[in-house]
Parts: sequence; structure tokens; C-alpha cells
Amino acid sequence: MCGIGGISYRDGRRVDVGLLRRMGSCLRHRGPDDEGVYASGATGLAHTRLSVIDLTADGSQPMLSDDGRFAIAYNGEVYNFPALRRSLEEAGHRFRGRSDTEVVLHAFMEWGEGAFPMLEGMFALAVWDDREKRLHLARDRFGIKPLYYWAGASSFVFGSEIKALLASGEVAPRLDWHGLHEYLYYDTALGARTLYAGVCKLLPGHKLVLDAESGPTVGPYCSIFDVEPVEDDFPTAAERVRGLLDRAVRGHLVSDVPVGVFLSGGIDSSAITAFASRHYPGRIRTYSAGFDFEGAQTVNELPRARMVAERFGTDHHELHVAGGDAASVIERLVGQHDAPFGDAANIPLYLLCEQLGGDNKVILQGDGGDEIFAGYGRYSLMAIERWARVLARSTSWAAPFVPPGTRYYPLLQRLVHPDPALRFAHIMANSDVDDPPALVFGAEARSMLEANDPFSRYRELHRRFERLDAVQRALYTDAGILLPDVYFEKVDKATMAHGIEVRVPLVDTRLASYAMGLPASYKVKGFQKKRVLRQALRGLVPDSVLDHPKVGFGVPVSHWLRTTLAEYARGALLDPSRPSASLFDAAALRACLEDHVAGRRDRGRLLYRLLNLALWYDRYGVSA
Repeated sequence: MCGIGGISYRDGRRVDVGLLRRMGSCLRHRGPDDEGVYASGATGLAHTRLSVIDLTADGSQPMLSDDGRFAIAYNGEVYNFPALRRSLEEAGHRFRGRSDTEVVLHAFMEWGEGAFPMLEGMFALAVWDDREKRLHLARDRFGIKPLYYWAGASSFVFGSEIKALLASGEVAPRLDWHGLHEYLYYDTALGARTLYAGVCKLLPGHKLVLDAESGPTVGPYCSIFDVEPVEDDFPTAAERVRGLLDRAVRGHLVSDVPVGVFLSGGIDSSAITAFASRHYPGRIRTYSAGFDFEGAQTVNELPRARMVAERFGTDHHELHVAGGDAASVIERLVGQHDAPFGDAANIPLYLLCEQLGGDNKVILQGDGGDEIFAGYGRYSLMAIERWARVLARSTSWAAPFVPPGTRYYPLLQRLVHPDPALRFAHIMANSDVDDPPALVFGAEARSMLEANDPFSRYRELHRRFERLDAVQRALYTDAGILLPDVYFEKVDKATMAHGIEVRVPLVDTRLASYAMGLPASYKVKGFQKKRVLRQALRGLVPDSVLDHPKVGFGVPVSHWLRTTLAEYARGALLDPSRPSASLFDAAALRACLEDHVAGRRDRGRLLYRLLNLALWYDRYGVSA
């Protein structure tokens, strides 16, 4: 895994190698093993390398074709590169080294942009064609690896992280109000949008082409949603899922450095451990963590993870992670994300990787299993959505049981919302229908926020999936929004901050395509979730794991904001001398904070988002 960046001028300027090195230095944490730059006239590439496959100089980047026409800067892993290499060798290509980077470069030389759909894995890449003076960018189909870009009148800048774009000197940190409004609901900006005006994310499964005569052209090269319905019966489907998962894990183990597994003791990580122990040469390392966070009320999963490790004979390690100075960790994560990020689950992952201390460069993790195989309770709710809405509309039935102010009243409001796209967005985002976050902003900022629809991305996907049943609609929407915009963003930034590459076998191309084509009833039926995955793993993973209720780790930010972080939050949010103070209605924000501290109302989710927003706004010198 690596960091990439680059710049292309359109006004006659030549690229300064020193500038490329400064852009690359911002990404050094992503690739601490090596660095390199390439410059040709008005265009240049920067790369920092985390050496995982082919540790020799033959794997260094930017990598050039033998004739010097093509240069590639590549971040990721393509797991089917051995098969692609064989095809290319049959076509006459010759290779200097053993890296997947070289295979991807030759694949582009042979098939052009037609190579992108052939790549199975996670990646963000840039290929410069020096003869045609054309730059090509591409991002993997699930959006596991990030790629940001900015297109100005006279320059184009891109990178694995926004800090590389800012280092170019071309991009000014200005606030994107639409992105901010989405962040206040979903913990981040959605789709192609970021919180920086003009800075975009390349969407999953998309490519971008920039040539000397025109600006960037962006479009899809494939879509995870283009899958064929599966007509296999349930037992056949379970057997097929088992075989595809075995294949996926085996492919994800390719590495010239040790590979480990984050083993939580849940279904997904236990399945990965089971298959990895079967194919890994020697004993694979597994890591489990116990989190000692003040105010956290969670079940200790270390014994179950230990049992799984013993079952499969892994080299098991238990790490004990304390919350420590939460304010310092939050500040560091704002710097890693280059933006406010409202999902506090990045805190334990960041601390876990910090404690791991480079012991393993490559880790397999179970992300994506819940969104592909239906692991969340809300999918059960979607399965009975029609009946739940009928009951929810009956105020005579609901009022005695769910009065305003009770825990489930917001859920009731979401269920009866008349707009199906908004109903879906509120359920997925767990947001309150009657409590818009813009109310704590000043009049000018509020008008800017309210001029932008925070539900537009959900409306877009609702239109695309409206013919699907409710469960499939939920799964597809989560795969298109939550996975790339929240969960993979969290994993990438928290792990790459410590030079650790996380791989996610459960969203392997072939496995995910098959699973997404399965009927909803194979995934969730009543309150039974992950049906086909559980069946696929029977006899391999212990029943005590397969039948155990889902256990999540909730970071106690609401508790912290009432106790250890209360004064810190007051200083960050209410100090009138801070630039971010201009965004807020001071009286409304103070009332919100005091209501939370006094325990009159839990506003922890909103306050945590606002705290991250203020820290970012002040640290990066953002202008509204």
C-alpha cells in the first residue's frame, strides 16, 4: 500500500521536482519504505511506497515502461495479478520484477482503459501517457482506496489524501456547504463531494482522463450494482459462498511480508481466520484487542476470539488498548482525515494500529460482510418495512408505547416519513427527523446549509434502486454510500496513519458480485441475519460464534462530552476568538452543550460532529 499524488499544468508551467517531493512527503506515513517522483514537462507524479510485494528496487515507483512512454503511480493490491501476468506474457510482454504494479502497468499498455475492469482488488492509480500527453486515473469498484482531485483553470492536482493537494499550493481550503450539510447527518460528505469546495473524490469504479486540450472527463468503467440475479437454491448458494470466500482469502494472502488478521471473535473475522489458517504458510498471526475506554459498556470478546485462535492454531496476540488522552487522539485523526470525520470508531482502530507498531504491515479484516450479507438489525426492519409502517402510522397503537422523548420515538418518525428517499436516509443515518443540525448554526451559515439538500445522494440511489425489494435496496444503498464514504474512509485513514495495509476479502470482486445477486431472503429472514453466510460456515467456524448475537464496540463519546471532554469541547466550540465561532449561533450551541452535560438530552452525536468540524476549520484555516 502506498501514497500517490501528482500535478499537471495547463498554462505552460513546468513541474518542479521539489514541489512533487513536498506533495509526497505529506504521504510518507502511507509509504515509509521508499519514495520517488517523475516529471515530464507540465506533468509530474509522486509516490511513497509501503513495500509488500517484490521488496526489491524493481517494485519502486513511479514505474516507467521500457520505452519511457508510460509512467504509473499506484496504490493498492490487485489479487489476480498472477493470472493477468500470464495472459500478458502470452501476448509478448516481458517483466523485470515480480510486483503487481508492473502487471497493472503492462495491462494498461496492452488494453488501455479496458484493463481497469479486469483488476480484482483495491487500488487508486495514475498512468501518464507521455506520447499522447494524457493522464488517466482510476479507483477500485468498491472505493476501498481513496483518490481525491481538484481541477482549476490552469492546473489539475490529485492525491491519496487531501493534504497532498493542499501542499501543491494550487488548492485553497474553502468550505463546501453541501458537503458540510451531508457531514452533519452522515459523519462525512457523500459521493464525489468533500468538505473542500472544488475538491472531489473519484467515485468507486470510475476513471478520469485529462488531456492537454480539455479538462477532466469522468465516467464509470464498471459498477458493483451490475450483477445478475442468482437462481441457485439455498444449499447450493451456501456452498458457492463458502468456495468463493475460501478463494478470496487465499488470494488476499499474497505478500512478501508477514500477514495477520484482526480477529474480533465475530463471524466475519472468524471466517477469515479459518480460511487464512488453511492457506497461509506457517502459523498466521491473529490480533485481538480489549478496549479500556472510560464510560464504555461493552462485552469482553477476547475469550471468544482466543477460542477461535486456538481452534485454528494461529499465532495469537492480545492487545489492550486504553482511551488515554481522547482530545489528543481526536486532533490527530482530524489531521489524518484532513477533514472532520464523525464516526468515532476510527479512534479504537487508530489506537490499535498505533500499538501494533509495525509488527505486521498487512492485515486482513472483516469489513464489508455486514453490508454484503445483511448483518445489521436495520435489514430485519427493512424485511418487515411495510408492516412496520402500517403499525407506526396507527397513533392509537403507537402512542401509549412510544411517546415523544422516548428512545424509539425517532425510529417511529423515520418509519412514517412520507418521502421514501428521506425515510430511508433517516433510517440508514440514524438521524432525528425533527432535529435538523443546522439549528445550531448562525443565520448566514444556516441559510447556506439549507440551500443544499443533504439527502440528494440518497434520492439518487433511491431512484436507481426503487424497483428492488426493501432489503436489497438497503444493502445496495449501504454498499454505495456507507462502505466507500464512511467505513473504508475510516479504515484507510486510521490504518495507513501507521503504515498498515488492511485488506478486506469479504468484498472480493467475485464473492461480492455473487452475494449481491442472491435473493434478499437468503440474507435476512425475520430476525435471522447473514443466513447464507452462517450456513456456508457451518462445520468450519464454531457454532458458538455463528449463533452469537452481533456485538459492537460503541465509543463512549457522549459520556466523554459530559465528563472528561466537556471543558475541552466548551473551549473548542464556544471560544468567540476562534475562526470557527463565526459559523455557529453561540446561544443555541451553548444550550445544546449544556443540555447534554446536564443529562437533559443526549446531544453527543451532534456535538462530536461539531467538535471535529471546529478543530478542522481552525487548524486548516478554512474560509467560508
